[in-house]
Amino acid sequence: MIFTIIIILIALTIGAINVYILQKGAKYFTTLDKIEGTYDCAIVPGAKVFENQISFMLQDRLNCAYTLFIGGHVKKILVSGDHGENDYDEANAMRNYLLDKGVPIEDIFMDHAGFDTYATMTRAKEIFQVESAVICTQKYHLYRASYIAQKKGIEIQAIPCDVYISVKLPYFKLREVAARVKAFWEVEISNPKPMLGDAIPISGDGRATEDGKS
Repeated sequence: MIFTIIIILIALTIGAINVYILQKGAKYFTTLDKIEGTYDCAIVPGAKVFENQISFMLQDRLNCAYTLFIGGHVKKILVSGDHGENDYDEANAMRNYLLDKGVPIEDIFMDHAGFDTYATMTRAKEIFQVESAVICTQKYHLYRASYIAQKKGIEIQAIPCDVYISVKLPYFKLREVAARVKAFWEVEISNPKPMLGDAIPISGDGRATEDGKS
């Protein structure tokens, strides 16, 4: 009986946290045709790359950021991903994609230590000194990303980037349930510090973030 009660309480807690983050994050959702104002940057969280080739989901995120940039809604683009190993590099793969689309190199900032969404948003605020941003990612992920960013003190808008629908989407959504609980713990309780370093203001030159500098 006690075990059953514990399981029920855990399930209720997980459900409550997810509802809380869904409601908090959704407040900042908008679309490309309704975005207003100008922001410091677009934040593009990383996703899987294959031998320096970006995945379709990551391509959707980058295309969204590119549209915001050429439309004058963001001044810079911050690409944040996993570059923890020499032979795996999300950040440069994302920058190369944007360079091929014509974004000036000085306007692309790379966060090489965006190992998860919490690190991406914390470093955006503390390393890159981002005050305002538009977050570009898939809808299932956007609730959590928006929740963390605004809790870190970034003025945000958030745009769902869901052109390509992955066959793994049900798995991603299920995994996100646990990820939201982790985010709640990090933001509201433990407040861990990701890898930090010297400030590289987003208002400067993105070439300052080339390998080894961020």
